[in-house]
Amino acid sequence: MTGQILIVDDEPAIRRLVRGAVERAGYSASEAGNAAEALSEAHREGCELVLLDLGLPDRDGLELVTLLHAIDRAVIVLTARDATAEKVAALDLGADDYVVKPFDTEELLARIRAALRHRNSAGSVAMALVIGRVTIDLAARRVTRDGEEVRLTRKEYAVLAELARHPDRVLTHAALLRAVWGDAHVEDVEYLRVTMRGLRVKLEDDPAAPSIFRNEPGVGYRLVA
Repeated sequence: MTGQILIVDDEPAIRRLVRGAVERAGYSASEAGNAAEALSEAHREGCELVLLDLGLPDRDGLELVTLLHAIDRAVIVLTARDATAEKVAALDLGADDYVVKPFDTEELLARIRAALRHRNSAGSVAMALVIGRVTIDLAARRVTRDGEEVRLTRKEYAVLAELARHPDRVLTHAALLRAVWGDAHVEDVEYLRVTMRGLRVKLEDDPAAPSIFRNEPGVGYRLVA
């Protein structure tokens, strides 16, 4: 398994815990206890993903999200801050995901795998994304369920396509609204909710218990691939 992971946290015990988990999963890891060390380590060749605590002693972690995104490092925020506004801010600044402490190790590893997959496939669009009984063919602009074509509205397809380009990654309400409806509608979350209801009815086995379209309350949506 490949992937050099940088663990940024001011608590040595947390760094040791996370490092043990990621190394047992086959990744190599390095550590940083503050923002200055983090930026130095992140610039080293081979660093692919940063697990970033927001509560650093010398700089707010949110400031680092933008800097790390700019040098093409995947970022998963790993923090005790659980306010929705913090999650949205981190994701809109370029974080790939957000995990709140205390966390489940297996869930964290799943998020790491998804972030690395997304990073390594950035710039390429899969010919077809198969999720259970649903196939999303972005090249052909065609969506099928059990082999039968599903008729989507223009907005439903646009939202689905945006999510399919970033599988397993949370896209905030603002990001989806901006991509599909434009900057003038980034506050019109009801537009998105109505469209998502339509997608769930047409594509989910049980729209009341969705398994494809995961809602992150107050934050956005994730296509579970």
